[in-house]
Amino acid sequence: MKARAIVLCVAFVLLAGLGAGCSKKRVESSPASPAVEERMTEQRDKEQLKLDEQARIERERALQEEALMQEAKAAEAKKMFDDAVVELGNMVHFDFDSFDIKQEYRPLLQSKAEILKKYDNVTMVIEGYCDDRGTEEYNLALGERRARAAYEFLILLGVAPERLSIVSYGEEDPIDPGQNETAWAQNRRAQFRLTY
Repeated sequence: MKARAIVLCVAFVLLAGLGAGCSKKRVESSPASPAVEERMTEQRDKEQLKLDEQARIERERALQEEALMQEAKAAEAKKMFDDAVVELGNMVHFDFDSFDIKQEYRPLLQSKAEILKKYDNVTMVIEGYCDDRGTEEYNLALGERRARAAYEFLILLGVAPERLSIVSYGEEDPIDPGQNETAWAQNRRAQFRLTY
């Protein structure tokens, strides 16, 4: 029993010694040396410069992408406007001694009206022409009636009257100077000239 008590005492002492060796000690840190502080500051500065450079590159890339998008939009708008100018320049032809708008030209005038409403900085002069049959005075009057017919049609479709004007050239400036029905049909027209 004594031996057992001795073994227990020895075990207790050993356990107490081990427990005391495992206790945590508080370690106080000493301030870093100036050289270490300087290197840490340099490292932080390098990292910040790297981050700043990455941010600058990203901003430049975003600005370039925005500029490319704006250029693409401008090119598309210019193409649409150029197409509209072509459409606005299409002529309307008339039957002999008539100023009635033919059914086949009504969609063209409707398209012109939509374009004019979209581009409110564009104004238009409608020019009336005739073939060379008839007197000069008669053809000037008929050319004016043809221009006025297109003018009134566009106004009925919602184009502001102050954006349109008319002029008659009668038999002047023929498209085809020939003396046959094909040439005369080409010359009986309303032409559209844009102004800005």
